[in-house]
Amino acid sequence: MIIDCHGHFTTAPPQLAHWRDRQAAAAGSAGDAPDPDDLVITDDDLREAIEGNQLRLMDERGTDLTVFSPRASFMAHHVGDFAVSSAWARICNDLVHRVSALHPDRFAMGAMLPQSPGVDPATCLPELRRAVEELGAVSVNLNPDPSGGRWTAPPLTDRSWYPLYEAMAEYGIPAMIHVSTSCNPAFHTTGAHYLNADTTAFMQLVQGDLFADFPTLRFVIPHGGGAVPYHWGRFRGLATALGRPDPETLLDNVLFDTCVYHQPGIDLLTRVIPARSLLFASEMIGAVRDIDPRTGHHFDDTRRYVDATPNLSDEERAAVHCGNALRVHPRLAARLATRPADR
Repeated sequence: MIIDCHGHFTTAPPQLAHWRDRQAAAAGSAGDAPDPDDLVITDDDLREAIEGNQLRLMDERGTDLTVFSPRASFMAHHVGDFAVSSAWARICNDLVHRVSALHPDRFAMGAMLPQSPGVDPATCLPELRRAVEELGAVSVNLNPDPSGGRWTAPPLTDRSWYPLYEAMAEYGIPAMIHVSTSCNPAFHTTGAHYLNADTTAFMQLVQGDLFADFPTLRFVIPHGGGAVPYHWGRFRGLATALGRPDPETLLDNVLFDTCVYHQPGIDLLTRVIPARSLLFASEMIGAVRDIDPRTGHHFDDTRRYVDATPNLSDEERAAVHCGNALRVHPRLAARLATRPADR
């Protein structure tokens, strides 16, 4: 089985963006916010959005199931206040739940949280619990920078995050550490802000002792870990200088995905990071959608890179493709275990 741990609903029906535009406009004025009931998206709209896009590419590339969450750049936690984020998260989570219900063998829900700059992360707990208990979420996206590129939030090791971690540990769900849109023009959203955040989150974990308090907590750092695997010696050296344990001690709790869009990058990732700490992912249809003129294949067709790397044994490749995802997402493993054997 091939499980893609990193997919977003980037092809949602246009009604969603239109409603969000109205909400964002009202958040910056004295106007009334739109009613969530004004947003009408039918099951046929969802099928059209998925079946010719993500589902088609999954079939073409041989991916069996995708952990599917709301569009990361649309989370935009810096827009409005907590009430705005709360309404928006609820709508987006309901939509990805509906997709997973329409195609239960192909999609498992990942939830977004109603984070808001300067607001206690504990305010996200009701939506987290609703997403898991009512919608069947198997993972959650956690934004370490709700301010959208201003980096006003405390490090992920700060105790203000602990109520979320306690709930994650209770439910046995991992968090993908994923920022959203950058409102800082110095940082391109997908080319700089995302990768900066991946790197920053890992360094925060190097500096703290989070997993001493939460030994079962799991974080997935996307986009191949930002700069981390490619500067592993720097992080080892910094850990030594700071009197911290070797970064490899984090790799039971921190995993990197394979959203790296060329063969040399995957080769280095799989040479530096142990196979037990890697999850297959593509993030399609996402930030990089074009065909690589050097290869004739889509940049984000990451399975071909993972299949081609000489740094994984067959057993390790199977773990990257599936086994690690089931270990890190126990609620997904439990769901799949109940499926009929002939599926």
